[in-house]
Amino acid sequence: MEIAEKLKERGALMFGEFTLTSGKRSSYYVNIKKAYTDPSILREIAEGMAQFATGDRLAGVALGAIPIVVATSLRTGKPFAMIRKEDRQHGTAVKIEGEIAAGEVVDVLEDVTTTGGSVISAVAALRSAGGVVKRVIAVVDRGEGAAEALEREGVSLKSLVSHDDLRRMLSESTVENR
Repeated sequence: MEIAEKLKERGALMFGEFTLTSGKRSSYYVNIKKAYTDPSILREIAEGMAQFATGDRLAGVALGAIPIVVATSLRTGKPFAMIRKEDRQHGTAVKIEGEIAAGEVVDVLEDVTTTGGSVISAVAALRSAGGVVKRVIAVVDRGEGAAEALEREGVSLKSLVSHDDLRRMLSESTVENR
């Protein structure tokens, strides 16, 4: 819960009425970038991620997860890869920067999971490059279907801040504002 409190203190966890990228309405919004630009919070996130990162390599989707992947790589000493959301049309035209060896176990790090769409795309890209993906580790899981969608792909989801943590904080915020 400590990371959730820091997200709130930093203004990265906001309560109100928001429209998410998916078009869904939500009573809270998580702007993780607002928090992890503070090195002390990024360090704490990396330490939390490192506890779950048991694979050979780390990977994250650009842009949101890259600072988290780099910080966790520095904490664990594990190499990392970066996955573009879209195929690159110039230069080397690769979707993944960083080497993925055939059979290598890759832990995917994510900032916030909602339905799991973007992280499932990342899992597919890593698998097509020869990686074995068994786990996604998120800073925040909004509890809106990502865990179930990943489970259908044979991937578990771990998070540092759960939907229950967010609900508890929302309840506390509502009480504070009365």
